[in-house]
Amino acid sequence: MVAGWFSGDGDDFRLLGTRCTRCASVFFPREDTHCRNPECPGGALEAVPLSRRGRVWSYTDNRYRPPSPYVTDPELPWEPYALVAVELESERMVVLGQAAPGVTVADLTVGMEVEVVPGVLGEDAETTWTTWHWRPTGVGG
Repeated sequence: MVAGWFSGDGDDFRLLGTRCTRCASVFFPREDTHCRNPECPGGALEAVPLSRRGRVWSYTDNRYRPPSPYVTDPELPWEPYALVAVELESERMVVLGQAAPGVTVADLTVGMEVEVVPGVLGEDAETTWTTWHWRPTGVGG
């Protein structure tokens, strides 16, 4: 888990961003040092939960094992996954992420409503690394 990028479980799971108190620009991943808006002279940055839902802006499938620094177990077969760019409902910003397990590019269409859900990036005997996934709304988890 990347500390400070998301919080909660189930229906309370949210991506966390930051908002500049001066210009109201919202950032994800979060920004902790300065406002990234080049038009803004800068303001305090506050943590904000982002919209749980958005619409598919674009998508593709990843059919190859990425090179380092992406970590995969070379002993396990590679499993392709769908990658989804989602325009968040309120913030109107695009956030990239994997589709939930079992969701393929055949299940996605541009403009479809999706929601953010917790996911597992990897695990070993001691640790589970969590991340976020995008899942079409109305699909059980």
